Amino acid sequence: MALIQMQPRSANAAPVHRTVADAMDTAGPQVCDDMTIEVALSVMASARTVHLLVSDDDGLCTGLITQAQLTAVRDSSAYTDRIRLRDVLGDRGPFTSPVTTMAEAQHAMRYRQLDALPVVDEHGSALGVLALAR
Repeated sequence: MALIQMQPRSANAAPVHRTVADAMDTAGPQVCDDMTIEVALSVMASARTVHLLVSDDDGLCTGLITQAQLTAVRDSSAYTDRIRLRDVLGDRGPFTSPVTTMAEAQHAMRYRQLDALPVVDEHGSALGVLALAR
C-alpha cells in the first residue's frame, strides 16, 4: 500500500477553471444537412440519441438538431417529405470552443435556453457536444 502525502490548499489558491473540453461528450452521430427529416429521425432512433450534429458538404458543423425540433417540424401542417435539415437549421450555430470555460458555456446555454451545444475546433469541425444536466 502506497502512502499519499496531502498538502493543505492555500486559501489564496486560484480555483481550477474547467473547460468545455473537460465536460463534452463525444461527437456521436453526424449527418449531412441535405438529409430529410424522416431519415434524420430514423438515424436518431437507431443511434438511441436525442440530437444529431449536422454538417455541410465540406464537413463543417452547421449546428445541432434535436428530436423535439424534428418532431415539431414533421407534425406541422407545412411539413412535406422534401424538407431537409438545412431548411430547419437556418444560419450556422450557435457553437462553443473546447477552451471556453464551463461557466461561460453554461451561461450562454441558459441564456439561449439550449440543452446541448456543438463543440467545434478552430476550423469548424465538430469535436463533441456539451449537454447541460437538467
